[in-house]
Amino acid sequence: QVRLVESGGGSVQAGGSLRLSCAASGYTASSSCMGWFRQAPGKDREAVAAIYAGGGSPYYADSVKGRFTISQDNAKNTAYLQMNSLKPEDSAMYYCAALAPCFRAEKVVERYDHLYWGQGTQVTVSS
Repeated sequence: QVRLVESGGGSVQAGGSLRLSCAASGYTASSSCMGWFRQAPGKDREAVAAIYAGGGSPYYADSVKGRFTISQDNAKNTAYLQMNSLKPEDSAMYYCAALAPCFRAEKVVERYDHLYWGQGTQVTVSS
């Protein structure tokens, strides 16, 4: 059974930083991808970043490029999202997602209907 558990959300002022973690279990990490999505009230869920466990270039949404960094510790099967220079428009519920099998980060965005999901963690950025 696939299980994703997020942590690290919270409240921060604009310009601050937060680091989200997602611990995964129940599938083979080496042939998988993990990603982060977010959903603000009244808006659709959108992809933020994704990474393939085997390497290659991560995927980033244009709105977070240069500010957010996704990484993964394969030994722990845990993905991280380092968020710097946070803006009020980054406020949302952030969800961890996993896709297995997966061999390219962009597949997390393309195969939305096949993702496993975590329960979400709230990020609030005040101005």
